Amino acid sequence: MDGTITRRDSLIHFISYTHGYPRLGFGLLIQLPYLIAYKFGLYPNDKTKERFLKYFFGGWEKERFDSIATQYSNHQINHIIRPQALERIKWHQQQGDKTVVVTASIENWLKEWCDRNGLELISTQLFFEDNKVTGNFSGRNCHGEEKVRQIKEKYNLTQYDTVYAYGDSSGDREMLQLADKPYFRYFS
Repeated sequence: MDGTITRRDSLIHFISYTHGYPRLGFGLLIQLPYLIAYKFGLYPNDKTKERFLKYFFGGWEKERFDSIATQYSNHQINHIIRPQALERIKWHQQQGDKTVVVTASIENWLKEWCDRNGLELISTQLFFEDNKVTGNFSGRNCHGEEKVRQIKEKYNLTQYDTVYAYGDSSGDREMLQLADKPYFRYFS
């Protein structure tokens, strides 16, 4: 999703929607040591993302979080969608292809958009405790090998004549290797 179908990272875009740019900027400053450690391979991707989610949303009521995530999905995400990616999705649908978004992004702010566009969704799930956002994942971050595991868990790829895959980052590498027709940075 992020960087392939969208022009920007949906997590950062969602945080700017929920908190505004000044609070986003301050939060990025607070999280800077972890971002630098992540950039140099010293701190894992999943833990970095969980820290962001905890910082910005930890303790939010699930109902509030889901409501705002749905609003974002219905009214904001289209602002960062690459038109050429959406055209390609529609092309696949016109061919009768099963179209699935496989992403490390969080389901809550993508589900409505995917449903509205006739897309199935495999994504990272949030863990809620006592009906509140913890910032932790329920399961693993849908990134790298985890994308492949979840795809294989949900779909028997041998049932399809041709498997297409689109990606734009190292977290998509394993998924692209599953495809008969892999496209790296196709929309960039």
